[in-house]
Amino acid sequence: MRSAQGVQNKIFTVEKLIQQITIWQMHNKKIAFTNGVFDVLHHGHISSLTEAASFTDVLIVGLNSDESVKRLKGPDRPINNESARALLLASLLQTDAIVIFPEDTPLELIKKILPDVLVKGGDYTIDQIAGAKEVLAAGGEVKIAGMIPGISSTILIETMGK
Repeated sequence: MRSAQGVQNKIFTVEKLIQQITIWQMHNKKIAFTNGVFDVLHHGHISSLTEAASFTDVLIVGLNSDESVKRLKGPDRPINNESARALLLASLLQTDAIVIFPEDTPLELIKKILPDVLVKGGDYTIDQIAGAKEVLAAGGEVKIAGMIPGISSTILIETMGK
């Protein structure tokens, strides 16, 4: 996908994503879902997304909306708005679909799409991951992707302010 239009086509509304998931499922594609803020894209994100993509045929990334980022991270965030963050994520080879969600967690979105694999980066345990219970109950898997120690958007933003 080298065209700008191809990149834009990877950004979905929830309704269009559900339609696309049906098509992928008809083609027996294994679908994974991960999520995050992805405010300042860094090599830790790339590592996590690459690992998530390795578990599956299709990687869907849930992206926190600007309003949910403000609630979660504070009034000075996000640094990049949701359209810019979605475009950056859609530009990556590892991603197949980007969907913005307004809630603080992707639980409602996960319930709607029920991926085969739910992937969360970081220092979470399965019982702390939104949607893990629902994905496991539907016969799916939950994976925790590795982190690169000392790398986070918050750390980078704080470093830039010095």
